[in-house]
Amino acid sequence: MSSEPLLTAEDLQALRRLDTCQVADAIETFDVRLRNEGFMDASVRCMFPDLPPMVGYAVTARIRTSEPPMTGRDYPDRTDWWNYLLTIPAPRVVVLEDLDRHPGLGSCAGEVHAHIFKALGCVGLVTNGAVRDLPAVASIGFCFFADHVAVSRVYFHMLEFGVPVEVGNLRVRPGDLLHGDRHGMISVPVSIAKKIPAAAARVLKLERQVLEVADAPNPSLQQLRDAVQKSVRER
Repeated sequence: MSSEPLLTAEDLQALRRLDTCQVADAIETFDVRLRNEGFMDASVRCMFPDLPPMVGYAVTARIRTSEPPMTGRDYPDRTDWWNYLLTIPAPRVVVLEDLDRHPGLGSCAGEVHAHIFKALGCVGLVTNGAVRDLPAVASIGFCFFADHVAVSRVYFHMLEFGVPVEVGNLRVRPGDLLHGDRHGMISVPVSIAKKIPAAAARVLKLERQVLEVADAPNPSLQQLRDAVQKSVRER
């Protein structure tokens, strides 16, 4: 968990007003990390693109779904991890790394889990594995980001929780601040999170100046070059 101060409700709401592309552009202006880092790749897809952006602190765990237990029909439920879940501040985002050789054979969450997670202050779930019950989950406004959709939970079980995980080629630590929407999922450095909305507004203003030139009747190449160069220079 980060030692940085938590965001206020107003800070979180300001981030929710931005789409993930705007957040990414704003983060670039602070030069706190390489531009090819800090976000999940396209293997992790937003299942409900019509829902508004999701913002929350990561609650992490590692799972498997494909292999049956040595004895019995099912693995025992790890409801003990709910105690850990509540140690992470709300709003929470469940991040599950499927460690199977071929992730996504079985679903790690559906309608029941979505309702439970929502009751525990979670706003969404992110996994390199699979999810299911999509219409029912969308109806309660719970966000799913996943690589697969599956018909069965198969032998879903949790191995460990509260540890760093890797989903969509992004390493996620417990308590990391995540922002996701139809464009994808990005990790927001808490150290600059309060400054993101103002930075995003500055970038948007510069982009609109480029658009005004591009949309004007018969802009010259030099006018377009000047507008783009000014936008890049003033970020």
